[in-house]
Amino acid sequence: MSTAVHKQLGQDFVAFAHAAGVLRFGAFTTKAGRQSPYFFNAGLFDDGAKLLRLAQFYAQRLLASGLQFDMIFGPAYKGITLAAAVSMELARLGHNKPYAYNRKEAKDHGEGGTLVGAPVRGRVLVIDDVISAGTSVRESIAMIQGAGATACGVAIALDRQEKAAENGKELPWSAVQYVEQQLKLPVVAIAGLTDLLQYLNTTGDAEVSAHAAAVQAYRDRYGV
Repeated sequence: MSTAVHKQLGQDFVAFAHAAGVLRFGAFTTKAGRQSPYFFNAGLFDDGAKLLRLAQFYAQRLLASGLQFDMIFGPAYKGITLAAAVSMELARLGHNKPYAYNRKEAKDHGEGGTLVGAPVRGRVLVIDDVISAGTSVRESIAMIQGAGATACGVAIALDRQEKAAENGKELPWSAVQYVEQQLKLPVVAIAGLTDLLQYLNTTGDAEVSAHAAAVQAYRDRYGV
């Protein structure tokens, strides 16, 4: 994917997320206790049309990235729906990939265990909405390795591109950088904070673009 096409995909995704009510502007408190001028809630991709469009964005970005993987793993809970939807869209495009996900609690009857779906084997792509602290990724890697497979990358919808926080302490790297540098896994994101800012500065909607200064200030303070 060329840089120009990648940027356009990011812009299109931000516009879609905003129109769907998934991306909102205002005053929000993040898990790290920061006051953020925007909020991204992937749980609001809550009907068939939105989920289908979301899966199309993931699939397009993944195929363009050149990342090679044999199957998809969706960590509970949001990752379950994402794994199923993206595998369906990839199959529609001629790239049929099995998928699996985990239960939060092990099942002691029926097929048992914590993993559901296709056997976890080969190169496994972890799919989620965002990476907040890398905890979910580490847990997914442990489950994938426990099944005898290898985690080969992570796909997310939005990279917040901001410094991670741990125990109230600000870290010099983002959660995505942690996954890439410390866990040695490539991260494929549909869009990032850079795309969000560009959208705000070019939207042409005065009400929406009015949030650009606050988002830029937030990036200046917490960005990486």
